[in-house]
Amino acid sequence: MKWIYYLLKLSLLLILPFIFLIRGAVYLHVQSELNPWACLLGGMGATILLLVIYFSVIHGRLTGQIGNMGSLKRRSLLALCLVLGYCLYGLLHLSNANAKQDAVRQEYRSLHPILRLSISTILFIDRSLIVTDANRQPEDYRKMGLPTARRSLHYRQKNGFVHAVDIRTRGRSELRNKLLQGYFQMMGLNTLRHGGTADHLHISLKSHDSPGAI
Repeated sequence: MKWIYYLLKLSLLLILPFIFLIRGAVYLHVQSELNPWACLLGGMGATILLLVIYFSVIHGRLTGQIGNMGSLKRRSLLALCLVLGYCLYGLLHLSNANAKQDAVRQEYRSLHPILRLSISTILFIDRSLIVTDANRQPEDYRKMGLPTARRSLHYRQKNGFVHAVDIRTRGRSELRNKLLQGYFQMMGLNTLRHGGTADHLHISLKSHDSPGAI
């Protein structure tokens, strides 16, 4: 049974930085009205600190020493580069294979940075994920044969970002859809499974401008 314990321990250590990054940013966003980038920087700072601790523990086990200030600076720089590179990739890139249409891919950068990072992170595991909708206008609801929403997190909020995104669930196993929903919930995001024009998973981040909106 020891190998199960070590496997679980290793898995936790591997996913903890992503939890610090995304869940930490979500916490700052929900508990304050900070600028979106400030919330993201807070999550990044917590993740960098965690990685420095990881590197220091590994260094200590290999050498038997914590190391000097120069060594600590190098670890900090490495952690900064890793987190910054990861965030830049996640914020800027969405493959055509993961967007229902090219228009959806072009809307990707209109999403709140925390939503973008949460999607890019799960894409490392779920390569078949399809983003079906992001930014909407009131007339889009009429085109879909739905009542026009007075408030929707698919609309741009006052901070300039869209706070909701839809992900396809049709054609996927129920287990995969439940695991996907569980992932977003674990990261502190709101989830809603509904039909609308097609079966999909609605993911949203609280907006201080529209309390109660989905």
